[in-house]
Amino acid sequence: MNIVLFGASGVIGRAILEEALRRKHQVTAAVRQPDKIEVNHDWLSVVHADILDPASVSAVARGHNAAISAYGPPRGNERELLEVARSLVEGLTEAGLTRLLVVGGAGSLRTESGELLMNIPAFPEEVRPLAAAHAEAYEIYRESELEYTYASPAAVIQPGLRTGQFRIGLDRLVIDENGDSIISIEDYAVAIIDEIEEGHFSRARFTVGY
Repeated sequence: MNIVLFGASGVIGRAILEEALRRKHQVTAAVRQPDKIEVNHDWLSVVHADILDPASVSAVARGHNAAISAYGPPRGNERELLEVARSLVEGLTEAGLTRLLVVGGAGSLRTESGELLMNIPAFPEEVRPLAAAHAEAYEIYRESELEYTYASPAAVIQPGLRTGQFRIGLDRLVIDENGDSIISIEDYAVAIIDEIEEGHFSRARFTVGY
């Protein structure tokens, strides 16, 4: 496939980039600072783009089969996620590219009690603004006409091993036998590219965990 990847210079974006290249997909890394992409590969093109500018999004998206947004806002600018969502919807629509996979948040997933994860007392207070922004951005994608997929990670996503072994959920947090919800960044990237290839969750959300 020919994929345009926004946010490729971030930790999760880099893992997605590496997984896509591993599977021989053609990738255009669309980033604000191209010099931050240190990967050299025959199937990789690195271009400058501003994800907050719909015209810039449209220009780089043309000619691709799918777009992935792994964009993460700096702390204090969490609500930029809403601007990004609007820009992607407008820019991709203008480019005629309808397939979008979004790296989302876990905060709006339901826990075993039925509460949203971000509303439980144990949820870290400093992460609430980001979780709330992710949840609002998700609604923007849902209201669009894009063939979006919103990929929520487990409650804890951290560097680890690429095992290819994990479980898939929909709107409910995936927890293990100990009650923990964890996924490695590497396996989350596997799930992202699996979905790009297989397309099981068009206009829907899914989540992953061990």
